[in-house]
Amino acid sequence: MDNSQPTDKKMLKPKKPAIVVVIINILVMVILAFVLGWLAMAWLGYWTDHGKTAIVPAVKGLPYEQALATIAEAGMVCELSDSVYDDKAKRGSVIEQNPRPGNEVKPGRTVYLTVNAFYPRMITVPALTDISLRQARSILSGLGIKNIVEVPVESEYRELVLGAEYHGAPIKPGMRIPINGKVILRYGDGMTQDVDSMDMEGADMDLLGE
Repeated sequence: MDNSQPTDKKMLKPKKPAIVVVIINILVMVILAFVLGWLAMAWLGYWTDHGKTAIVPAVKGLPYEQALATIAEAGMVCELSDSVYDDKAKRGSVIEQNPRPGNEVKPGRTVYLTVNAFYPRMITVPALTDISLRQARSILSGLGIKNIVEVPVESEYRELVLGAEYHGAPIKPGMRIPINGKVILRYGDGMTQDVDSMDMEGADMDLLGE
């Protein structure tokens, strides 16, 4: 009679070497990373319209409303970035755009427009009298006023601003004028003192001659 005990099959099943298990785990992680990366790239391409481009249309010189429609038809959106006044350009028209016409961009890109205002910007003018001509000129230039006329008047105070005018009316501190307006600065020429000095010198010469 055979007294041998039945053999445990689980005990007889060969074990996989540890190195094989490690390699299998690494391969699984590599494959999983590849699949996740591919899915991420596919989603990113869908989200950003990868491969799709649009050409920026030329809208410079067009009325603002027409420029909006033209940009929308090209698959982009528009944003007003600035408004300036140029008396040489048509009022309400686009005078600058960014990106420039002809550039390839992604659909839905924002095009920034600069539009010519219908009316010139108004500015507040500070006190311009009883300061030097150079200082008054610097103040006006800093405010954006370019049309400055300097008129010398007879005065012993050389290059001291004695008066400032806009449209024939004196400019008072706090007065608002258009940025393209003409400002007249009346400043002393310092000639009165020179003439008086010449008269005194002439009188002294006469006395010496006597």
